[in-house]
Amino acid sequence: MKQTMWLENQTLGTDFILLGLFSQSKYSTVFYSLVFIIFLIVLTGNTTLIFLIQSDSHLHTPMYFFISQLSLMDMMYMFVTVPKMLLDQVIGIHNISVPSCGIQMFLFVTLGAAECFLLAAMSYDRYVAICHPLRYPILMNHRVCILLAIVCWFLGSLDGFMLTPITMSFSFCKSREIQHFFCDVLALLKLSCSDTSLYETLMYLCCVIMLLIPVVVILSSYSLILLTVYRMNSATGRRKAFVTCSSHLTVVILFYGAAIYTYMLPPSYHTAEKDMMVSVFYTILTPVLNPLIYSLRNKDVTAALKKVLWSELVLANFQ
Repeated sequence: MKQTMWLENQTLGTDFILLGLFSQSKYSTVFYSLVFIIFLIVLTGNTTLIFLIQSDSHLHTPMYFFISQLSLMDMMYMFVTVPKMLLDQVIGIHNISVPSCGIQMFLFVTLGAAECFLLAAMSYDRYVAICHPLRYPILMNHRVCILLAIVCWFLGSLDGFMLTPITMSFSFCKSREIQHFFCDVLALLKLSCSDTSLYETLMYLCCVIMLLIPVVVILSSYSLILLTVYRMNSATGRRKAFVTCSSHLTVVILFYGAAIYTYMLPPSYHTAEKDMMVSVFYTILTPVLNPLIYSLRNKDVTAALKKVLWSELVLANFQ
C-alpha cells in the first residue's frame, strides 16, 4: 500500500499541471459548455465540408482540395488540445505526463507550421487560377496539389521535430504548473530553470523565417492578383475574383494575426493571460469560423450541401 502511494506521488511529481481556461473563472461551467458546443460545431462543420468535397465531383478541384486539407488541420488542432482540457475539467485532474506533453507540443507545432504553408499554397493556387487561367489545369494538376500538401505537412513536422525535443530537454524546477490549457513551447520555457535565452532567440528567428516565407508568397500572389483584376474589362469577372479571394484572405488575416502576435512580438508584449486568449482564438475560434467562411460564402459548397440534403430527403420519403 505504501509502495503504491509512493509510486503515485512520484508520478504526479514528475507530471506537469495544466491550469487551463477555467481555473480562475467564476463562470467555469458556462465557459466549459461554450467550448464543448464549439468543439461539436467544429467537428460537424469540418467533417461535413470534407465529406461534400470528397463526394461531389464538381468540388474535385485544387481549391477545394486545399480547403479539405485546411479542414483536416482544423479538426486535428481541436483534437490535440480541447478534449483533454474538457476531460480534465470533468474529472478534476489536470496532470499531463512529460511524454504526453511532448507529443501534444509536437502535434500542435506541426499543425501550426503546416497551416502557415498551406495558406501560402492556397494563395498560389488562386494566383494561378486568376492570372493564368488557360494554364491552370496543367500548373495545378492533381500531382502538383498532392506534392504541395506533402511539402506543407513535411515543413510543419520539421518545425515540430526542431522545437519539441530541445524544449523538453530543459530542466523544469521553478514550477510544474503550466499557465495554459495545453503544452505550449513559450509557456513551458517560463518554467525552466535553465538559461533559455539563446534558444529563445534562435526560436524567434526560426519562427520569423517560418512566417515570413509564407507571408511573402501570399503578398506576392495577391499583389499580382489585384493587378490582373484591375486590368479586367468584365465587371462580372472582377466580382467573381474578389469573392473567390476574399474568403481565403479572411482566413489568412485571422490566422496570421494571431501567429504574428504569438511568435514575432517581443516578450514585453506578452502575459500569460493574453497568450492564452490568443491561443483560444486560433485553436478554438478560427477552426469554427473556417468552414463557415468557405461554405456560407461559396455557392458551389452550398449547392453540394443542398444536393445531399435533397437526396437524403427523397430517400427518406421512399422508405
